[in-house]
Amino acid sequence: MSNPTSKLAQVTAWFWIIKITATTLGETFSDYLAHPEGLALGYATTASIVIGLFFVTLFLQLRANKHSAVLFWLVILSTSVAGTSISDFLDRTLKMGYPAGSAMLASILLFIFWLWKRQGGQLHVASIQTRRDETFYWVAILISNTLGTALGDFLADSSGLGFAGGAGVIGALLVVTLLLYVFTRVSRVLLFWVAFILTRPFGATLGDTLTKPLNAGGLGLGTAASSMVLLVILVFSILVSNRKQTTETFPG
Repeated sequence: MSNPTSKLAQVTAWFWIIKITATTLGETFSDYLAHPEGLALGYATTASIVIGLFFVTLFLQLRANKHSAVLFWLVILSTSVAGTSISDFLDRTLKMGYPAGSAMLASILLFIFWLWKRQGGQLHVASIQTRRDETFYWVAILISNTLGTALGDFLADSSGLGFAGGAGVIGALLVVTLLLYVFTRVSRVLLFWVAFILTRPFGATLGDTLTKPLNAGGLGLGTAASSMVLLVILVFSILVSNRKQTTETFPG
């Protein structure tokens, strides 16, 4: 599931299935850590813990000599959980609001891409081989997941669409992205990062749909039960994808 000279996962259909599962799990598990119905650690404490987890997994990933599916997806999962916690901290603790928070995160992400390119980096995922490019990649992944969380929460909470409506909008945008990939020559680098950002709010709204009570537009499954089910699906998907070793690629 990786390129022979890269430590990153190959971008296949399974990549996007696992990514959506991981980001949904990131939403539900972060809520379990922070919210009163879970461990009630609060947004600041949760953000500190999961950012620490991100740095630990990132350190191990950067030090690794070859691709490890388990390690790669652990970093993705940690960025998803961290992104949820950071977004919640910006909105609910610092009171920035989702629109302002999303605008700030989008600006940071564009700056990261500009700096990455200015340093002579390879934004095309399949071409990332150096530690410098991989470091930029993971920073962009963290900001992308945080931005995606803020966008998803804005659609679900502030736009009036609700959780299912927000997921529907993001799902439609993902379909458009897929159609652009299949039928046009739009930059594959651009499509990859657009898809990566959009799968985060899709996971966020899907996670909220699973966990929120029925009277709030959710299914009422709770954060603990949803996280356990998603973890099982995530592990199963990683095992199956490694066995299949598919060569079909999508934006990247």
